[in-house]
Amino acid sequence: MKKILGCVKKAVSDFSMIQDGDVVGVGVSGGKDSTTLLYALKLFQNFSPVKYELKAFTLTLGFDDFDLTPLKKFCHDLKIPYIIQPTQIGKVVFEERKDKNPCAMCARMRRGRLHTLCKKYGVTKLALGHHGDDAVETLFLSMFYESRISTFDPVTFLDRKNLTMIRPLIYASEKDIISAVNKHHLPVVKSPCPANGKTQRQYMKNLLEQIYKDIPNGKDRIITALKNKEQLNIWSK
Repeated sequence: MKKILGCVKKAVSDFSMIQDGDVVGVGVSGGKDSTTLLYALKLFQNFSPVKYELKAFTLTLGFDDFDLTPLKKFCHDLKIPYIIQPTQIGKVVFEERKDKNPCAMCARMRRGRLHTLCKKYGVTKLALGHHGDDAVETLFLSMFYESRISTFDPVTFLDRKNLTMIRPLIYASEKDIISAVNKHHLPVVKSPCPANGKTQRQYMKNLLEQIYKDIPNGKDRIITALKNKEQLNIWSK
């Protein structure tokens, strides 16, 4: 966890993610990334140079077999307010609309609900569990499937919502997150989504793993390139 905390500290400092008095809401899906982020931000409160409140949000998607008991206990033990919002997003995406790209549709709908919850509970910063590997995967997905060079930013201000999205794990790797989850026995709730493990992102993850076998430092070089925004702006004109 020490390594994860180092990544969070650097990201918060480099990108001025959190200011004094912020109310930080963490979108907790039940997966390893968001649970690790929540735990890291709780620990970071102990030595952060800025003071902030912390809240956790989970959206249920209407699927069965989604037991949030471990997360409820986790938040209770850490004294983090935990808000669970029931939704039928999963059923709408898979049963009603039967969208060809269910992940994109689901993500948009979930973000909309999270934004509404943030406004209701006075959240100023919405923290998401995307890490460095996610940024690289998003870059390649945008190139191969959308013919553009793009990935998410560490900090995004939504002017229409008057809300800022932050990604404090942007410097962290998936490998280190898995290690932290195992070492600290962090609760992970299995996703009941029927597309889990069968997405374009999972395919890209597998493809990049093969590339890294041939180019061991390939991921680090890609992340370094992503930090140079001018390189991306040339192609986006």
